[in-house]
This record gives sequence, structure tokens and C-alpha cells, in this order.
Amino acid sequence: MTLALPDLDGKVAFVAGASRGIGRTIATALAGAGAAVVVAARTEEPGQLPGTIHDVAEAIRAAGGTALPVVCDVTREESVEAAVTRSVEELGQLDVLVANAGVMWLAPTLDTPLKRWELCLRVNLTGVFLVTRAVLPHVLKQPSGSLVAITTMGVPMVEYGSNAYWVSKAGVERYYAGLAHELRDHNVAVNCLAPKKVVITEGWLAGGGGAEVPEDMIEEPDAIGRAAVHLAAQDAGGITGTVQYSLDLLEALA
Repeated sequence: MTLALPDLDGKVAFVAGASRGIGRTIATALAGAGAAVVVAARTEEPGQLPGTIHDVAEAIRAAGGTALPVVCDVTREESVEAAVTRSVEELGQLDVLVANAGVMWLAPTLDTPLKRWELCLRVNLTGVFLVTRAVLPHVLKQPSGSLVAITTMGVPMVEYGSNAYWVSKAGVERYYAGLAHELRDHNVAVNCLAPKKVVITEGWLAGGGGAEVPEDMIEEPDAIGRAAVHLAAQDAGGITGTVQYSLDLLEALA
């Protein structure tokens, strides 16, 4: 039996990194639950990887939802601010943030150029900060809100060594843990969400994660989409200050 999704009707969600992969899945799931969705990403035109903000927005609209495609480069403060401003102008408010934009680099230290290390930190950690800081004043105008940052199951798995990707995501988890305490009195839930297993996406394949994965370690994308909807429906009186894993969260709620 599939766990019923919360009703997000009347909510507006800003999804950063929504042009493909997990971001696309989450944006589609939020729209299916009734939220108007800002589909935010850099990819406005087709490139090396499939998917654009316009593709995702059109798919949401075709299914009867509301979507606004917005160009947003999370590494550039002015781009983030412009994307958030346009979102509020067009849709009137922001209630939910899903900070999903990310890049992957899984090589060990001796095989990691400085530019790759810095890129992971700039996109995966500083990008989350910039999007969160830009969205937050608008979320605080609402009676409640929810901030969700996408992380990875790899953060605590130190037996697999270290790399720029996991280190950047560890920073995100610490940032959101502290932010949850900052915002508790403002009735804003703050959580991190990770797939429980491996979600095979275009970005995962392109970023050095192309090794064969056992079938029992692969997670279908819809699980993290449904988990994101449940976190989007939270406020400070519910789930907050946590790192959630998609399949575990769905099982606990059921």
C-alpha cells in the first residue's frame, strides 16, 4: 500500500537544481501534491546532459500543475537573488525550498585537482547557503515553512575514504542542523534528505559514479520524490533538524 502524500495546495516551492535527475523528480512530486513549483537551474538550453528547466515546467503543466521555469546559477549571488525575486513576483510567495543543485566528484585526494575540490564546495555547500539565504526572508513571511537540502548516504561512510563530494555534503548537514535551531521559533522546519540507496541519474553517471551498482542497492527515483513531499509539509512542530533517508522516512511514516 502506497503512503498517501500530504496536500500542498496553496504552497509555493522553489526547487534549485530541478532540470534533471533527483531535482526533476522532486519538482514533479511537489507539483503532483498541489504545490506551485519554481523549476530553478542553470540549464535553459539542451546541453551535454538531457533536461532543461523548460522541459520540466512543461511536463508539470501538461499534468495539470503550476510551474515557473527560472534560470538560477547557485554559484552566483546575483543569479540566485534574481531568480528568487522573479519567483515571488510571479507566484506571490515562497513556502518551501528544496536545495538540490549539486556536482559530483568521487576521486580520492591524490586524484583531485584543486579546481574540482573548490567546485564541489562552491556548488554543493556555498550554493545551498546562497539559495537558503535568498529564499528565507520570503518563507518567514508565511505562517510556516520548510527548507530541505539534498545530501547523500555517503557522508557517514568513512570506510570508503573521503572525497570532495562527501565533504561538501557533510558541510550542508552541519549547516542545516544549526539552521533548524535558528528557525525553530519561526515555525520553519529545516531538514536534509538523502536517497537510502543509489539513484541512477544523468549527473551520477557523468560525475564519476558510473561503476556497476548491484540491483539491490538501486533506489527508484519516486521514493525520494515522495519523501521530499512529506518533508515539505513539515513545520517546526514536526520533523526538523534531522538528516532523513528516503526509504527509512517513508517506512517510519507508514
